[in-house]
Amino acid sequence: MTGVLCCSAEKKSSSWLPLILCICVAEMALGQVRYSIPEEMATGSVVGNIVQDLGLDVKRLKSGRARIFTEDGSEYIGLNVEKGTLVVAKRIDREELCKQVSPCSLHFQIILEKPMELHRIDVEITDINDNAPFFPKKEYNFQVIESASPGARYSLESARDPDVAHNTIQTYKLNPTDYFKLNVVSRPDGTKYIEMILHTSLDREKQEEHKLTLTAFDGGNPQKSGSVKINVVVLDANDNAPVFNQAVYRVTVSENAPRGTVILTVSATDNDKGGNEEIMYSFSQHTDSASSLFDIDPHSGEMTVIGVLDYEKAKHYEIDLEATDKGGLADACKVLIEVTDQNDNAPIISIISLSNPIPEDSAPDTVIAMLNIKDLDSGKNGQVKCLISADLPFKIKSSSTNFYSLMSDDVLDRETVSEYNITIIAMDEGSPPYSSNKTINLRISDVNDHAPMFPRPLMTAFITENNSPGMSLISVKATDKDSGNNARISYFLEDTQLNGMSASAYFSVHAESGEILAVRSFDYEQTKEFHVRVKAQDGGSPPLSSNVSVKIMIQDQNDNPPQVLYPVQTGGSLVAEMVPRSADVGYLVTKVVAVDVDSGQNAWLSYKLQKATDRALFEVGLQNGEIRTIRQVTDKDAVKQRLTVIVEDNGQPSRSATVIVNVAVADSFPEVLSEFTDFPHDKEYNDNLTFYLVLALAVVSFLFITCLVVIISVKIYRWRRERLFYKSNGNLPVIPYYPPLYADVGGTGTLKPAFSYEVYGTTDSRKSDIKCSRPFSQSTLSVDHSATRTVPRHKAESENILIEQKPPNNDWRFTQGQRPGPSGATGGPEVAMGTGPWPQPPTEAEQLQALMAAANEVSEATATLGPGTMGLSTRYSPQFTLQHVPDYRQNVYIPGSTATLTSNPQQQQATAQQATQQALPPPQASAQPEPPKAAQTPASKKKSTKKEKK
Repeated sequence: MTGVLCCSAEKKSSSWLPLILCICVAEMALGQVRYSIPEEMATGSVVGNIVQDLGLDVKRLKSGRARIFTEDGSEYIGLNVEKGTLVVAKRIDREELCKQVSPCSLHFQIILEKPMELHRIDVEITDINDNAPFFPKKEYNFQVIESASPGARYSLESARDPDVAHNTIQTYKLNPTDYFKLNVVSRPDGTKYIEMILHTSLDREKQEEHKLTLTAFDGGNPQKSGSVKINVVVLDANDNAPVFNQAVYRVTVSENAPRGTVILTVSATDNDKGGNEEIMYSFSQHTDSASSLFDIDPHSGEMTVIGVLDYEKAKHYEIDLEATDKGGLADACKVLIEVTDQNDNAPIISIISLSNPIPEDSAPDTVIAMLNIKDLDSGKNGQVKCLISADLPFKIKSSSTNFYSLMSDDVLDRETVSEYNITIIAMDEGSPPYSSNKTINLRISDVNDHAPMFPRPLMTAFITENNSPGMSLISVKATDKDSGNNARISYFLEDTQLNGMSASAYFSVHAESGEILAVRSFDYEQTKEFHVRVKAQDGGSPPLSSNVSVKIMIQDQNDNPPQVLYPVQTGGSLVAEMVPRSADVGYLVTKVVAVDVDSGQNAWLSYKLQKATDRALFEVGLQNGEIRTIRQVTDKDAVKQRLTVIVEDNGQPSRSATVIVNVAVADSFPEVLSEFTDFPHDKEYNDNLTFYLVLALAVVSFLFITCLVVIISVKIYRWRRERLFYKSNGNLPVIPYYPPLYADVGGTGTLKPAFSYEVYGTTDSRKSDIKCSRPFSQSTLSVDHSATRTVPRHKAESENILIEQKPPNNDWRFTQGQRPGPSGATGGPEVAMGTGPWPQPPTEAEQLQALMAAANEVSEATATLGPGTMGLSTRYSPQFTLQHVPDYRQNVYIPGSTATLTSNPQQQQATAQQATQQALPPPQASAQPEPPKAAQTPASKKKSTKKEKK
């Protein structure tokens, strides 16, 4: 059994068409229902009542757990179990769901359980006109050359409409149709396409672009449409040459325009289009000079500055330009460029002459510098004004065009300002103005216009008395505001009178440092202060000076001990103070009065009892020096009391003086005399006396040591000189020595060469002796000490010797005036020739003089004395000198004998007559008298008396 159910529904809205719902229900084992609904129904809209259409009830749906099953899983349709209806679950778009397929249906199954049932449901989605026609592109562009022939076809893309049937595209329309028309062509498959046909010739120069509109319409109700723009560009053909819009371009450019500045844009037009209208701009071939300063863009025609423009170098430029299209067609024009002046040059300041430094006493309007100021610009830009700071004592004055003078405008003072930095500013009148400046460092030279100044008019210095000369007191320092030699200060001490003497006798001033020095040592007790004036003088010309008063205060020093005024200490008399035995405690015995010439604490005196016969009896007042008794005087106290009081000052270190006070404890004056008659007079030795004694002892010791050193030096000197004479080998004159009773045997004035002999001499020639040794023939000669005979060891030889000996002649004797001795020592008339004591030994000066004389006459002495000479012992030679011998070549004196040897013939004849009358003196005559004893001194007398007592 088959039944069909058709349902229709109409929406209230006028925009919706009446919908007819037809439901066909087939009664079969498996139920199948088909519904038809329009697209775009609202969600929740009822599609159909499935309970009624399938003959089911709601309980069955619930118990069978009815549900919808779709093969693709789509959920466009939903099941309402409570009501048993199918509803729209979500938006349904037919175009999205089925595209262009028609009809468009949804297929799903409703499944029931207990028992299992399967019902197929088909829902057809019908189309509504919900889409307007549209073109794939918003705009179509076509290029058509202007030379195209009419009838040319240009295909167009068809419009699209997702709807189907009569809701899709039905017709097209083109607007405007002056040059083009629309043609719709049907293909064999039924599809259509459209094309645009040119029916009128194009002219690009008239209209280079055509704008058309193509519209597509569908068949829906209401009708919908879609349109697209078509741009037809007419392509040019090169049938026109470029043309400049001006034959001559005039432009003004500022100098110093920055590089890249656009000064002009030239323009040429070409009626052609496309490549034919592209114009290239360039300089003509004969414009090379400007190519380094300007450049032109070949496409835009912009002229830019690429170099540096300078109005002062070039004011005008003329340039030829060309415009050329790609077809080779060209046009030319001329560009005139005028360069305008800009204020781009600052004034230039040049110093022609400059006086630096200038003296500070320069008068106003003194020319300091000459300036030249110029500006390379022109007009107002080149007009310059010059100025300096108004607070400087200078001014600028124009002397001529571009020349200026820098002059002083006020009095200068180097001590206030020693140098000026003068900034000269030159400014032009351009807009904006340019300026430049130059700074002159002007130094002000010094003029000696300031005297040295001391910080204070009065200065005070202190110095302690007993200072050492040259001690520094104070340094005075003056300042001078000038400089150089004008500030070089020298210090001088003004020659004033101080205590009747010149100030330079007390003080001196260092000329450079101003240090005041003490010339002498000062004594506070004589002068307590000095007032001197020091002058400070600079080195200017003429020099300036100033003075300062210096007050020099002498400070006291504890250099004076106290002086005791009472009691007076006398050396010859004894003064004693009497104290009656009835004196009570505190009895004033006497008062020690002392003064100290120092001042201050150095003059504060204190009195102390240093020693006393009885300390328990007296005391001394510490400040007043009063001696008082401290207990009652008794009969047991000694009459004679001796007190030693020391007086000390308060100086550092302190000085003191002592005074001895003799006190007699007695009631009557005779008692005092009896006790003080044998009062010992103690002598107090002064410290100065001890010092002098020690000094005298040191001097005596020094003199003793000096004498000892001198004696040793003389002995060494003599020993060395004797060795010198000993080594001389007879070159010095030697005085032959003949012992008494020995005569010249060979007639040559010498003994036989067979004998050797020695002579011993002392400082006292009266004790000299001679010793004869044995001859070289081993015989010994003995000499009798009595000088009467000789005893030989071998008789024969000794007898011959005695026979051969001759007595000395009288010519061997010296007269008394010729005897050696001190200068001027002569015997009196009562002394007989050949008698008398040997004279006193010569001094060392006389010995040295004689030795030097002997050395100068060596040759003469040896010639006179003959070949055989007899050497004296070195022991005797320093003592026996030849100074007192008038001529040692004529007279030779033999020590120990009164004989005199002479070589003068005349004297020999004179003495020969006397020889017969005189005999040799007796042996006793040669005896040597004892030397006189030295006079006894008081010290020797004491020693002798002591020995006698012992």
